[in-house]
Amino acid sequence: MNDNQLLRYSRHMLLPQIGYEGQEKLVNSHALIVGAGGLGSPAALYLAASGVGTLTICDFDAVDLSNLQRQIIHNMARVGMNKAQSAKQAIAEINPDISVHAIEEKADEASLAALVEKADVVLDCSDNFATRYSLNRLCVALKKPLVSGAAIGFEGQITVYDMRNSNSPCYHCLFPDSSEISGEDNAMRCASHGVFAPLVGIVGTTQAAEALKLLMDIGESLQGRLLLLDALNMEWRTIKLNPDPACRVCGEGHLAAQ
Repeated sequence: MNDNQLLRYSRHMLLPQIGYEGQEKLVNSHALIVGAGGLGSPAALYLAASGVGTLTICDFDAVDLSNLQRQIIHNMARVGMNKAQSAKQAIAEINPDISVHAIEEKADEASLAALVEKADVVLDCSDNFATRYSLNRLCVALKKPLVSGAAIGFEGQITVYDMRNSNSPCYHCLFPDSSEISGEDNAMRCASHGVFAPLVGIVGTTQAAEALKLLMDIGESLQGRLLLLDALNMEWRTIKLNPDPACRVCGEGHLAAQ
């Protein structure tokens, strides 16, 4: 790190759990953020400000006026711009040392696989089940830690799926893929149901915190725990998660057949 970086990240390095070594890990790390909306906005901003050296941000959508109620990485001047490009511009103003790759097209599973393989951690900040299932399959196959967040109305949830550990469940263990869920895919978006603006900030920044801890290998992650937030009453709950041996994605029978 150069002198400017040492000054910029000095408050991190004063923490004994991080120090110089932890910060250097961040500077040399690569995070993939899928979705530059309500969750991806705060997640990307905090990962960039914290010094994660390379960010890949995927979003094929364009900034809309209705997004600005909660998607804080965008602004009025960038309405109509691709969200990944808008996020890249915002990050450049905060931390020009960060390398940002903006992926503007809608990624299929093959192109997502190439992106996941290059990343040290993956943040699922998407708003649809199809993308979540694809990311989960890829992170299981490639053994990449997946930080998953979701928010709708006043309710949010965050967890970590880390298949580097044999006792970790995957997304499919918790939310099995079915035609019923897939059929409701579009109906679950906040465009149809609404979302409390600060909620996505709380969930997205928590995703950033979990990703940073994973990259530095400090503390205890949310692997095996689902953190639930009722923002209307500001109540947190934690649910213990266990892997499903019969899971079609990470179950013992499926993995043995690969």
